[in-house]
Amino acid sequence: MKDENQPSGAADAVLDAALNALTDLQSTWDRAAVDAWCAMVLDRGGRVVLTGMGKSGLVAQKVAATLASTGCPSLYLHPAEALHGDLGMVTGADSVLALSNSGESEEVVRLLPSLVRMGVPLAAITAKAESSLCQAATWRFLYRLPQGEGCPLDLAPMASTTLQLVWGDLLAATLMDRRGFTRDHFALYHPAGSLGAKLLKTKALMHTDWPRVAADAPLTAILAAMTNGHFGMTSVMEGDHLLGVITDGDLRRGLESAEREGWNPLLLKADQLMSRTPVRIDGEALAVEAAAKMESRKITFLMVEREGRPCGLVHIHDLLAAKVL
Repeated sequence: MKDENQPSGAADAVLDAALNALTDLQSTWDRAAVDAWCAMVLDRGGRVVLTGMGKSGLVAQKVAATLASTGCPSLYLHPAEALHGDLGMVTGADSVLALSNSGESEEVVRLLPSLVRMGVPLAAITAKAESSLCQAATWRFLYRLPQGEGCPLDLAPMASTTLQLVWGDLLAATLMDRRGFTRDHFALYHPAGSLGAKLLKTKALMHTDWPRVAADAPLTAILAAMTNGHFGMTSVMEGDHLLGVITDGDLRRGLESAEREGWNPLLLKADQLMSRTPVRIDGEALAVEAAAKMESRKITFLMVEREGRPCGLVHIHDLLAAKVL
């Protein structure tokens, strides 16, 4: 009976096979082919259509998703479905990137004549330079498996799918660089979820219409501004200059001081109640920076600035709604 406490030689074989194949790829990948393929994709402006059967098809789906989420319109086309009409999804502006370890997957190979007739540019990720797929492709992204798949039976795709996946990420990363893809673009394509939230800028969440009163505003006007604004605060403005802010806490402290010193609270003015050094943040700052400021100072809002002038207000509820917090 096999000792379950002993390290698995099969597991080591998988790691060794993938590592050796990746090391080989690092020194042999064709930079000129990658640059030429990226130039073609950017010049045509269409979609990159991924296709592949079986495990290669699953990798192709992931590569298509990565390309789409990083600024390159892309989709996965099942080769068997393509043979029965779905090839009509491919337009004249598109190009095809086909994945097949052997380069001889029947469904993929049967697509090749139609792609040639349609004039669709074809690239291939494969291990076999002499295969039908590779010979038909203009751009060939090859890998080798010096130690095979790493599978105990040398049958199941293991190292080959790892190499296909790496090739897909290599192409996607190069396209991102050539396209000038930025954090702002990434956030645009990821409006939901934690990734997009972390890349949102404060200006994307701010309110451009926020409560404000003049420095000589009486208590009644201050209360009205705070009630109508629904933020538990009001800014104190002189033209487009921010003089300070008044919060619920500032009001309480002002009223307590008035009672203690025998003043009529109704005579209090905004410039007597306001905090003169409110916490601010630039609109270009990431929303996560706004969250960090609020949490560290235990406050619920920030005044947002553009070139030193107030341009909005961001509230903790906005950060919660956008899943920044």
